[in-house]
Amino acid sequence: MGMAGLRTDIRRRYQELSKALDERGRRLFAAAAARAYGHGGVSVVSRITGIARSTIVRGMREIKEKVQVGSGRIRQAGGGRKAKCFKDRTLLPDLERLVEPDTRGDPMRLLRWTSKSLRHLAQALKARGHSVCLHVIADCLRELGYSLQANHKTREGSHHMDRDAQFHYINNQAMIFLTAGDPVISVDTKKKELVGDFKNQGREWRPKGTPEAVQVHDFIDPKLGRAVPYGVYDLADNKGWVSVGTDHDTASFAVQAIKRWWRTMGRARYPKATRLLITADGGGSNGYRVRLWKIELQTLANSLRIPITVCHLPPGTSKWNKIEHRLFSFITLNWRGKPLRSFKTIVQLIAATTTKTGLRVRAELDEHKYPKGVKISAASLAAINLRCHEFHGEWNYTIDPRRNTK
Repeated sequence: MGMAGLRTDIRRRYQELSKALDERGRRLFAAAAARAYGHGGVSVVSRITGIARSTIVRGMREIKEKVQVGSGRIRQAGGGRKAKCFKDRTLLPDLERLVEPDTRGDPMRLLRWTSKSLRHLAQALKARGHSVCLHVIADCLRELGYSLQANHKTREGSHHMDRDAQFHYINNQAMIFLTAGDPVISVDTKKKELVGDFKNQGREWRPKGTPEAVQVHDFIDPKLGRAVPYGVYDLADNKGWVSVGTDHDTASFAVQAIKRWWRTMGRARYPKATRLLITADGGGSNGYRVRLWKIELQTLANSLRIPITVCHLPPGTSKWNKIEHRLFSFITLNWRGKPLRSFKTIVQLIAATTTKTGLRVRAELDEHKYPKGVKISAASLAAINLRCHEFHGEWNYTIDPRRNTK
């Protein structure tokens, strides 16, 4: 067969096979045809197939060196066009800052999503000097752990008309404090856990056919009771503190946990702090209507000798608290499938919780008694050195230390 016949044969075979071949198959076909043609084969096959000369040369090298590509791949690892986030190093941080104030989600499932549209995000990123299309933004959101969600009817309290405005207010306050180098913490009580030989949700690797044996019922053990984990999460330091209580979940217990965090972790981390910002749920032991909570915070402010600002999440948004998806969800993952047989076990499992992003947790057992039903008079409440903010003073307020307190 002459050279003209060989060129015709290559063209015919490529037209028959090209639609059935993937990128790697076309590259190797062109490389094999060029080798069979001989001198000048690369240029000839490039003109016939439209495949770049460099691609054909790379295919010939793969054939010669017998390069193996992993199963299911058409390129070697690291091949192909680099993602936009690798070329533009500030893209992901800027996108995270855009969606962070409006983050919604179920933290126990580690799902996060944003109420902002891709088009609005693209406009905002363009204003910051980024040139990205909607598809790239969607890929970046998935890289950050976000997913597209449909509406789901779940009722958790009332929907306040200023809910979104309160989230923005909390975010602005946090940015002011963090910029000044002052601590910002998120606090809450984790779900109370039965202590004893009970089933814990989740699975872990064990020898086949030897599951962990636990009780068939979930009746509380009167000798052990329930564990009450109260957490403090430092937003700037990505570190958590958990006080594991053995008594009631009261405001006194909550503020004592914050005090323990400060003495153990906060004071060393923020030696020059001039104020403290606490973000908390609107209900529970740290609710904005709980008088004892404010009384105990006054005592804490007097002890720390710095003002304490509190911003409560609006009603019906408890699972959007930062501590839920940055601390509690990882604790739940860490002890999945492990029976919480003792308070010591719970403390050790919490303290062993870590993440790839650097989360570290300290935990201690709090065996003090915190009686329920402590009554606070109106006079005692009025004596608190409290300043309500102009925007929803019932949710946002600052408690200053008393000047005459030693």
